[in-house]
Amino acid sequence: MKDFMFIFKNNPNAPSATPEQMQANMQLWFGWIDKLKAKNVYVAGEALTPTAKKVKGPKAIVTDGPFAESKEVVGGFFIVKANSIEEATEMAKDCPDLPLNGEVEVREVMKF
Repeated sequence: MKDFMFIFKNNPNAPSATPEQMQANMQLWFGWIDKLKAKNVYVAGEALTPTAKKVKGPKAIVTDGPFAESKEVVGGFFIVKANSIEEATEMAKDCPDLPLNGEVEVREVMKF
């Protein structure tokens, strides 16, 4: 099996959720993680804070984020095991944030 990264993105302009809605959504996330663990395909994952630094170019210019040029905010990631990108993509379809207009980018982790 190969490793794949799920990069979770959400729209920063989406309506704010109530505390109860956020709690219910977190329960969906925990359930999804448990489902992936039960299939022995979950490797790791973490949420990311909304603030960021960007280092760019030959002079290593540093800017603070989130970045206005981005239409979405990376909220976290998972590493999962799958036989193919198609299989990993099928797993990503269970992401609890998809009904909230979230997005999952699926990328194979390159081994050197």
